[in-house]
Amino acid sequence: MPRTDIILSAKSLRYFLQLIDTMNYTQAAQIFGITQPALTQQIKKLEKAIGAPLFGQMGKKLYLTEAGKQMQSAAIVLLDTTNSVVNNIQEFTQIDKGHISIGCLRSIDLNIVTDFLIAFNEKYPNITIDVKSFDRKDLWHQLDNNLIDVAIMYLPDNTSSQTSGLQKQYGHIDLYEDRLVVLTHKDDFESEQEYLVSKFANNEWVLYPDGYYATDMLREVMATKRSLNVPIRISSDRQLVNIAENTNYDTCVTKSFYDKNKSKITLKPIYLKNDKKFTASIVYRKGKLEIPRIENFLTNWKSFLTERASIN
Repeated sequence: MPRTDIILSAKSLRYFLQLIDTMNYTQAAQIFGITQPALTQQIKKLEKAIGAPLFGQMGKKLYLTEAGKQMQSAAIVLLDTTNSVVNNIQEFTQIDKGHISIGCLRSIDLNIVTDFLIAFNEKYPNITIDVKSFDRKDLWHQLDNNLIDVAIMYLPDNTSSQTSGLQKQYGHIDLYEDRLVVLTHKDDFESEQEYLVSKFANNEWVLYPDGYYATDMLREVMATKRSLNVPIRISSDRQLVNIAENTNYDTCVTKSFYDKNKSKITLKPIYLKNDKKFTASIVYRKGKLEIPRIENFLTNWKSFLTERASIN
């Protein structure tokens, strides 16, 4: 057996570290359930491999030599690394332990996500879940570079070239359908009716910042050659509506947000004709299905959505 094989043997390193703890061959052997000669033999093999004694003896007491001190530091690092690798492999292969990271599109309604996470945590308490919010560009970056396990976003999405590869590289689970709602001051419009986009061509708006899904979708639906007149941009949903209510500006939010907050909103909700509906979805790299806990996580999502649909 090559010398390095002896030195890197996890068993030999554990024997060595245990002997340091007890400084007594008999006690260390008893802890491992082996004979004292067997333990002595393992230590001698280590000493022969490195070419120096690891322990000295003064009377009946053992002490650690300089070579032993250096070997102690190396043994701790090697065993820690081995244990870390084993733990990571075990987490990779188990469905009920480990970590799941979720990236969410800012301004998306997370009620359904929260309900699911509570139910999933009760069922799998040993899985830790991190949820962070990103804008569209950063969310795709996180997903494409394997920095998160799944993303919750609106589809379709044309942020970058990832969209064209969605079917090949990514899978998705649809959560709910959504659309844009324009909140307007116009008295001559009827609530929740559809109107031509030309009716809003000269409007002033308070909107989410550029790059936010609702703002980009509004620009696409309006399809105007002129830039939209947007004196104020703000990322907060509630502040967006608050500013619109206290100015002459109209605004635009998602229907899911409006339905949740309509009792507090005084502006009139209307829809734009020929607008494009979109879907809140869970998006994941297809390769993530090879990880049991991620596959199980997504399977539970599907079951949760099916049960929710049957109740509603």
